[in-house]
Amino acid sequence: MADAIRAYDWSSTVLGALERWPSSLKIAVGMMVNSKFPKCIVWGPDLITIHNDAFLPILGEKPPALGRPFSEVWHEAWDEIGPVAERAFAGEATFIEDFPLVINRHGYPEKTHFTFCYSPIRDETGVVRGMIDTVIETTATVDARQQANLLNAELEHRIKNTLAVVAAIVSQTLRGDDNDAEARSSLLERIQAMAQAQSLLTRGGATEASVVDVVFQAMAPFETTNERFHIGGPPIMLSSRQALSLSLALHELATNAVKYGALSNEAGKVRVEWTGGRPETDETFVFRWVEEGGPAVRTPARRGFGSRIIQMVLPHDFGGKAVLSHDPLGIRFELQTEMRHIGGAPSQNDPSVAGAGAGDR
Repeated sequence: MADAIRAYDWSSTVLGALERWPSSLKIAVGMMVNSKFPKCIVWGPDLITIHNDAFLPILGEKPPALGRPFSEVWHEAWDEIGPVAERAFAGEATFIEDFPLVINRHGYPEKTHFTFCYSPIRDETGVVRGMIDTVIETTATVDARQQANLLNAELEHRIKNTLAVVAAIVSQTLRGDDNDAEARSSLLERIQAMAQAQSLLTRGGATEASVVDVVFQAMAPFETTNERFHIGGPPIMLSSRQALSLSLALHELATNAVKYGALSNEAGKVRVEWTGGRPETDETFVFRWVEEGGPAVRTPARRGFGSRIIQMVLPHDFGGKAVLSHDPLGIRFELQTEMRHIGGAPSQNDPSVAGAGAGDR
């Protein structure tokens, strides 16, 4: 395109001969043609187009754009992009992500998406003389994301249907005395916690979820908006397996707190906090659940399902270790691992699990 720009008869345009171009235009064109990123300069009141090689795939099979008005090159989309160009010529830069446009570059209308920035170009006196369009096509990315969203919505629907069937089977099977009723209630709650965690994962792309979202989703049934909870930590991304096991562990901790712990009275509070380091390093990730102000805590005589989730499954999925302690002042739980295990596969070695004698109250 540098050769094409030098060879073009610019005297046939309002720009005039190349050697008489203003220095601001020459510098801008020099920077543009040396860029591997798709760029296009639009100059003067006639919106004369000058672009680099990387811009050619965006033009497709359109007639040569060099030296033509930008509004003519993109006439089919000018109602959408024309106002953005006007703002650039008025001195206002605009950045837009995944902007939808219907264009014709292969002989037929085509729905596309672009991420681009229209930036004003000023001359030596500060007057805006043109603009530069820095752009990348994101059609494939947007289409893939939309397809993934459709698939995830269908997956979420099927998972919910499956868990609803399981819940119905549980409800029909565990009918009888009060012990069965309590077991049925606990099991149905755990199935619901799984369904909520799966919904979060499918909405997030089924590959990872933020620990922030996992915590608030798991705590939602327990009224985390009031002053009983303090929740805080950075938005660290977890793998789908880690998100699911953390969600189940939080459900067990919160349910236990409602029945016996800090949430069983009017004064108790719960702190849910976590810290982390740089991704994929040996720096430490720590997650804590701390109860305060509840009834005096006693160490249970046996270990139940909840304790196994909290002390065995969760640390295994995080490749770390966990401590669940029954401090008389309130339940304390701490999960610790290394950042290199967060978001990826857990360690192949069995984690060191502390607190082996602890269990459900």
